[in-house]
Amino acid sequence: MKNPFLILLLVIIGGGLALLLFNGSQGQTMGMDNDDFARLVALLPLALLFGSSIIIGSRYRTVEVVRNIAIWMAILLGLIVLWLYKSDFTMLGDRILSSLVPGRAAVTQASNGKTEVTLYKGANGHFGARVEVNGTTIPMMVDTGASSMVLSFEDARKLGLDPDRLAFSATVMTANGRALAAPVTLQDVAIGPIHRQRIPALVTPQGSLDESLLGMSFLSTLTSLQMQSEELRLID
Repeated sequence: MKNPFLILLLVIIGGGLALLLFNGSQGQTMGMDNDDFARLVALLPLALLFGSSIIIGSRYRTVEVVRNIAIWMAILLGLIVLWLYKSDFTMLGDRILSSLVPGRAAVTQASNGKTEVTLYKGANGHFGARVEVNGTTIPMMVDTGASSMVLSFEDARKLGLDPDRLAFSATVMTANGRALAAPVTLQDVAIGPIHRQRIPALVTPQGSLDESLLGMSFLSTLTSLQMQSEELRLID
């Protein structure tokens, strides 16, 4: 059953939501605050629904009319709820994805314009991050107790470093005890939109480190580092 009123309803809802999404960062849509515009988008379809029910009531059974109105009102209310609580749904989605994809970072823009990257605690109780080093993604564990970024022997090979040619002259403490490490400089390190260049790091011998560490040689370049029970916020 094709109904011009329902088609117009979908056009109003879809067009209104599209405008809100497009102008979300500007705070206004068509000269109105986004919240006021969202209310207008909600009221127009409601008025159209009730108006169309009167017009088509003579052509279709009352039960069918009421049912169609209820269905479209439920759809409309669902879309309104999604818009009003979009930030909460976004955070929930990021939290779910982070539990499924270890080290996945959620990127947000703070009210002061600074970029925030949020890392969520993994099942192992540690904060992990997928760090892009010289164009290659390396899973790392955040370690504020490490003075430098520390690469495992295997990750160093992934980055094109040849551990056999490095000078293992620095002493570090690993989970397996004291070990010698080779100082290196990483040309480009990034977590999401946060990029840093020429970051000092260390490469450990084979078998001495199970997972690379994101240490303070990178973390200290951030504006702020905020740790909560389940979240770690990196503020650029």
